[in-house]
This record gives sequence, C-alpha cells and structure tokens, in this order.
Amino acid sequence: MFRPRNRKPSSTSHVWDSPTIAAIDLGTNSCRLLIAKVDGQSFRVIDSFSRVVRLGEGLHTTNNLTDEAIDRTIEALRICQEKIESNKVSHLRAVTTEACRRAQNSDILIKRALNELGLSISIISAEEEARLALSGCAGVLNSRIPFAIAFDIGGGSTEIMWLRINEPRRLHRRRFPVIEVIDCISIPYGVVTLCDQYQNQSYDSKIYSEIRQNVFESLKDFSQKNDIPQAMDRHKVQMIGTSGTVTTLAAISLNLEKYDRRMIDGVFLGIPDIHRMSTEIFALNQEERAKHPCIGAGRTDLVVMGTGILEGICDLWPVDKLRVADRGVREGLLMELIREMSPSKNQNTRFLKR
Repeated sequence: MFRPRNRKPSSTSHVWDSPTIAAIDLGTNSCRLLIAKVDGQSFRVIDSFSRVVRLGEGLHTTNNLTDEAIDRTIEALRICQEKIESNKVSHLRAVTTEACRRAQNSDILIKRALNELGLSISIISAEEEARLALSGCAGVLNSRIPFAIAFDIGGGSTEIMWLRINEPRRLHRRRFPVIEVIDCISIPYGVVTLCDQYQNQSYDSKIYSEIRQNVFESLKDFSQKNDIPQAMDRHKVQMIGTSGTVTTLAAISLNLEKYDRRMIDGVFLGIPDIHRMSTEIFALNQEERAKHPCIGAGRTDLVVMGTGILEGICDLWPVDKLRVADRGVREGLLMELIREMSPSKNQNTRFLKR
C-alpha cells in the first residue's frame, strides 16, 4: 500500500496530475510530516519531514508542556507548513497524541499552531491512534495467520492491538485481508516519559529490569482476557511492531551504515535476536551509542527505554519472530484522507473492541 518516494511512475501515469495530500503526526517525541500524491486507492510520497521536538519533556512531573517544548514544536510545525504550501497540498490532516492528551495546557500549543501557522491540529484518542497506526501498517500483515499482536512504542505511551485476520477479499482489483480489531490497550510507558521518570538513567540495570517487568505485568490481564496464550500455543499468532525502537533494531541487525527505510520496512527480527541486541545496546556507553550510525546523538537514552518496553512485550508473548513496519499514523492518515475523497469505497479494517 505504501510506495516509497524513489519509485517513479511510468511516463503514461496520471499520478502527478492527481490531488496532493499531507499528514502531520505530532507525537510525544517527534513531529513527522508526509506529503503524497493520490494514486488510485493508495499514494506516492513526494516529500517528508521529521524532527525530534521532545514535546512531552517534563510532562511526567508537571502534567504541563514546557514553554521550550512548545517553542521547539512550533518551529518544526512551521517547516511543515512551508512544505505544505510549496507542494500545493489540497487535503491535510494533522493530529497529536499522548503528550497533548495528558497535558493540562495543550490548548496553548493548539491555539498557537492555528493562530501563527494556520494549522488545525486535533488531539486524538489512544483508540484512534491505534486504528490509524493499523491502517498505515496493515499491508505487512500475513493473511494466512489468523491472529496478530500489533504494537506501537511511542514517546508517551505504548499502544497494543489484538487482531483477527480474515480471508482476503478483492478490493479495487487487488486482494486485501479483512482486519478486525478485537481489543486494544494503551499502557503509560513511552520512551520520553520513562526518560523523564528515571532521569535518563539508562545505565542502571535495576531500572531497566523494572521497566521490562512493569510492561509485562501491565499486559497480563489483557493477554488472558483475549486468550492470546492459547492462540500462541496453536501457532496462530503473528506480531508486528512499528516504532523507532523496532526500526532501530532492524537497522542494527542489517548492519546499515545509515538508516534506509526501503531496507527496513517488512523485515523480520527473531525474538532471541531482539534480546541479544537490546543487551548489546545497554552495554554501550553514552559516546558509543551517540556514534552508532543507527542510534545517534539525542537518542542514546530513548533507545534503551524503548528496548526495555520491547523486551517486556516479547517476554509476555514469545512468538518466533517480529515483523517490522516503518509506517504508522501518518500513513494511516493519508489512507483515511483518500477514503474520505472516495467515500463509496469499501474499507478492510473494522474495530470490534469489546
């Protein structure tokens, strides 16, 4: 469903005469933009932007966005707006997630974005965030495996979905599986909020074990309620992950000298390899992490908090392998814009949350 930017259309393609759409995903850690041309019932990305803004910095202790974090975010959104204007975008949706859901003063950011930049940003629920992430990454699910655990490790929280994958049906001359969201949960563990809570102590093994165990415990009831262990015993479960944590591990596993989305999206990681790489990252000092081509400065503590969350998930659900999706809310927003532009088209994702 997602087509990378460097795949050019043929000379007879009408794609470049089609509407230009855009999506902004303002998370707890990063501000991300995708601009794309509509291509039938999919899209081709023509421009993108991403910047770490750490919007949720200090939120754990104050329940408010700091002035500095708001200023950083407005500057990133200003670049987004410039790109939107230069690309003559006709349809745009911008959303923000956990940091603004939790912050008591999120209205300050929302009003500044509207008044200074003309950007209307919606604060979406955890359930809608999960649904959008699923819409964006559904293309990497295996339709021959009837159940799936899908998760997104964010800056302020982690969203988990339990899915049923039904037989594919033909839509728009292509076959897509019908995905039913049986249940979902949002747990209050994200890479930014954990860094704040533990004051960036990413070298304390007791703290790391505590994070890993807390994630495990917070998901046990969800797992039992949905009979996930029984489905795993029958080898009926696949797992898909979308976040900076899992894409970083995928890049490390491939020994990439620099990050390349085309190499990452859809790759499989064995669960033993996830545990091994997490241990190796934890053992690196600050300078070694900063110099690592797949980690880099500014993420030296975040990546450790992320692997702690990831290992907690894998401890509870030790499937054979995890499939990595370098896609998520932004792609989901673009797909929803396309459906809104063609409301008569069927959808292949249904929410059945109990």
